[in-house]
Amino acid sequence: MIVIWIAAIVVFGIVEAVTVGLVSIWFVLGAVAGLLAAVLGAALWVQIVLFFVVSIAALAATRPLVQKMLHRDETPTNADRVLGQTARVTETIDNTVPTGAVYADGKTWTARSASGRVIPKDTLVKVQRMEGVRLFVEEEAGQPVHS
Repeated sequence: MIVIWIAAIVVFGIVEAVTVGLVSIWFVLGAVAGLLAAVLGAALWVQIVLFFVVSIAALAATRPLVQKMLHRDETPTNADRVLGQTARVTETIDNTVPTGAVYADGKTWTARSASGRVIPKDTLVKVQRMEGVRLFVEEEAGQPVHS
């Protein structure tokens, strides 16, 4: 079993090294616990139970902290509050050029047409989605359709 636990440590370590996020480091720790139990002559069931208990405990203890550290550069901005809002086109939206801007939530945003149609200046539009700082909009119902 010692060889199997060492192999598990190596495999989980390699998986951890080639992935972007922390996905298997907890299993490395569990496999180390299983290895120590094997070296001390514990029964196989004890080794397996230790592997699972240590892996789960390490995951439970460190995952929230790791997630917080990985996402600490993200600052909530509430920018997505413009989703679903009505906006006014301040610069003709033409995805082929590409140009376009809308005024929404007290700010001017770069905009693109969600359907790909040209939307002229001063048209009222509804914000469909946001990608980065660019809004994708559609003409509101009742507005004339432009080609």
